[in-house]
Amino acid sequence: MRAVVQTVAEAEVTVEGASVGAIEGGLLVLLGITHSDGPDEARWMADKIWRLRIMDGEQSASDLSAPILLVSQFTLYADTRKGRRPSWKAAAPRPVAEPLVDAVADALRDLGAHVETGAFGAMMEVRSVNVGPNTILLER
Repeated sequence: MRAVVQTVAEAEVTVEGASVGAIEGGLLVLLGITHSDGPDEARWMADKIWRLRIMDGEQSASDLSAPILLVSQFTLYADTRKGRRPSWKAAAPRPVAEPLVDAVADALRDLGAHVETGAFGAMMEVRSVNVGPNTILLER
């Protein structure tokens, strides 16, 4: 499981021009799932995201009750080592990935987070206004 976490002033996901998730002042999380991921990785990732001290004053989303916008992102598992066309073999297929993205969102909510999400498998437009240079890659 991989996640790219950014501190944002605001972030929004739209599908065909309609907003499906939006936050102000929190974390934008792009989440990728691979074949070997399961419920343990989902719980670990949720806890790591919620308690990661990358917000103002070395605080976490947990400390600030900051909202989280969670967006599925299979492209985090692109393999570009050969040629010019990425391979997506490491990305889990929808029947594996979608429940695990939902599991991360549910685990975050169980920890107390307000979570907005994108639309799994949709052609999404993600807009964000980053705060500071905080873009962190998490892997489990």
